[in-house]
Amino acid sequence: MAARAGSLVAAVLAHSGRLDKEHLGARVGRLSRRVEELKGEVCTMINKKYSEFLPSMQSAEELVAQVEGLSNNIDLLKAGIENEVQRDLNVAVAEFTELKQQLERDTLVLSVLKKLQEFDTTIKECSSALQEKQYVAAAQQLEKARSSLRSLESRRGFELKILKALGTELTVQTQNMIYHLGEEWQKLIVWKLPPSKGSSSLEALVLSELHLHTVPPQDEDTAVPPVAAVLQALAVLGELHSKLRDFGHLLLQYILKPLISHPALEPVPEEQPDVFILRFRSQELALDESSPMEVFDKIKLVFEVLHKHLLNVPLEQPGQGRVTLAELLGELIWEELSDCLIHNCLVNSIPTNSSKLEQYKEVIESTEEFEKALKEMQFLKEDTTALLKYACNVDSHFANKKCQDVIMAARNLMTSEIHNTVKITPDSSIALPELPDPGSGDHVKVPRGCSVVPSGTVGSVGSESRLSPLTLCLPCCRISCSVQQLVELAYHTLLEATASTDLCCVQLFDCVRNIFQLFYEVVPTYHRENLQKLPQLAAIHHNNCMYIAHHLLTLGHQFRYRSTSVLSNGAATFVDLVPAFRRLGMECFLAQMRVQKGEILERLSSARNFSNMDDEENYCAANKAIKQVLHQLRRLGMVWQDVLPVNVYCKAMGALLNTALAEIVTRIAALEDISAEDADRLYSLCRIMVEEGPQVFTPLLEEDKNKKYQEEVPVYVQKWMTFKELMIILQANLQEIVDQWADGKGPLAEEFSAAEVKSLIRALFQNTERRAAALAKIK
Repeated sequence: MAARAGSLVAAVLAHSGRLDKEHLGARVGRLSRRVEELKGEVCTMINKKYSEFLPSMQSAEELVAQVEGLSNNIDLLKAGIENEVQRDLNVAVAEFTELKQQLERDTLVLSVLKKLQEFDTTIKECSSALQEKQYVAAAQQLEKARSSLRSLESRRGFELKILKALGTELTVQTQNMIYHLGEEWQKLIVWKLPPSKGSSSLEALVLSELHLHTVPPQDEDTAVPPVAAVLQALAVLGELHSKLRDFGHLLLQYILKPLISHPALEPVPEEQPDVFILRFRSQELALDESSPMEVFDKIKLVFEVLHKHLLNVPLEQPGQGRVTLAELLGELIWEELSDCLIHNCLVNSIPTNSSKLEQYKEVIESTEEFEKALKEMQFLKEDTTALLKYACNVDSHFANKKCQDVIMAARNLMTSEIHNTVKITPDSSIALPELPDPGSGDHVKVPRGCSVVPSGTVGSVGSESRLSPLTLCLPCCRISCSVQQLVELAYHTLLEATASTDLCCVQLFDCVRNIFQLFYEVVPTYHRENLQKLPQLAAIHHNNCMYIAHHLLTLGHQFRYRSTSVLSNGAATFVDLVPAFRRLGMECFLAQMRVQKGEILERLSSARNFSNMDDEENYCAANKAIKQVLHQLRRLGMVWQDVLPVNVYCKAMGALLNTALAEIVTRIAALEDISAEDADRLYSLCRIMVEEGPQVFTPLLEEDKNKKYQEEVPVYVQKWMTFKELMIILQANLQEIVDQWADGKGPLAEEFSAAEVKSLIRALFQNTERRAAALAKIK
């Protein structure tokens, strides 16, 4: 074993050429023999010591010394061998690394040369295939050339100046290929479009035509149809998507969307030996809107002929595998087409009346068949159901459309003129549905003439305590025609809600609430200027608000037992809106009243405080102010006549007349000196007010019926008696004034305080004993 090891070391050293092979072998042999000898001697000694038990201490020490010497020689030899071997190994590794790098450079050069050869070969084959119109093969060769060029460009640290030239050549060949394919595409698909100006009109759309030269000649038998070769080549080059996008845009703009929007258009396919033509014709007696079934049939016809002559072409699409042209076109245009079908066709077919919802099933079935047909033609994916989902959700769409129509109609009514009015009387009524019996819980109708009060209760109440049949009726007045139509719209919408599904019922109920909330916000803002300037419009708006509030009191109750369970538990109510509408009407009318009161006070301010009436100029100014106030009141009496309810009219006119009388009384009572002539003239002015003031109370058109209200002026004018007592004072003597006072119990004491009467006495009479005595009695 040791001999073999020694020969191996000697062989290594001999191969290195640095040591003497024979000298090294001899040394190793001698060491091996000496090791064998020592091994025998050690074995003998061990045997004698442990087996024969002979004392051999001296011989053992000698053997140890020999072994140590031999071990040292072996270590020296081993160190020498390792030094020589390590040095030679380093040299060998360096040489091997250099060779490896040289091999890698050669391999890289070889691979680059192969890629250059492949590029040149593919470019030549592409040119040859393109000349022979083998477009698919030419496109594939171009892609191989592009792949080779990319491989060359991806190698780092290895750049060729020729790569730029190769890239330019590849671009030139690609554009040349795309140009030829574009020409083939234009030959296959030819559009004849109307002039751009007015292209959306029906007359222009009829001129649109699509020519498909995709029908193969009958005398030519080819393995691959030309259309498939062109399309596949475009797909390989990545240009098919842009071509299809442009085609889809034209298809939508000039064929599909016009068929949806124009009921008169009808597609007319025509197949000739070498071309297929799709054109339009216009029907003379066409409806304003096409039904979805008719539109679906037209669209389906277009897709059927396109599928037969163009779209039914299988293609190998990079990254998608095997697809048809119909699938690719569907992905590009279906979203826009479905939106157009929904917004221009299905939306219009949504019923406006709940009674027609059953008939809508036909539209749902037609939509399902339409989607199924498109899926069979692979134009749609199996999970695409946008149209069907919209059609099946008809209840929600019906409610949305109904609410939208109702809100739009309500808004148009709110923004219409207020002054177009209709008279409301206790006999006037909205065409209401018959109300169900509240006690029965079902829809049993109650005759309108029946009493809601139990007969026993009526019998126990005296006839003098019975309520008038008109107790809860709205008093006679005029309201805007638009408001009457608005309330009718609310009733009809609620009636529609009672015949609808639960969801639709709730939505329509909320819509009616939105109508009134919209009125609350829109009308005061939209008509603000007119309501502030025109007293008649302010009165009409007051009546409108009270009319709406009157109906809101019972509007929810009337439909409570006809509506869904969600609303029949008391949620269907409008009572919470009543205070707001009453406040809205009152605030508007009170604002107008403040304006009128301001004008009255402004006119009376020109009367020069009714002082020095003996001066003709002062008297004329006061007389003019009185006449202006009366003219203003007469004008208001005319514009509010037959508009406001009688009680509101009388209260309003009474309040304004009271303002004028109170101002006159205050001004005259404040005078410090009133001569006899002044008193006579003041009396004459006051007499004008007393005589003509009641005549402004003309709430009714019939003149003879207004006398009743003119006689009741003291009821509506708080200061009327005060004014008349003032007139008495202006013409009375001291004794008559004292008699009118009657120790604080007379009529004068009811209208004036003692201080006011004393002030008037001091102003009217000179300072005498009789005046002093009279003043003493006023206390």
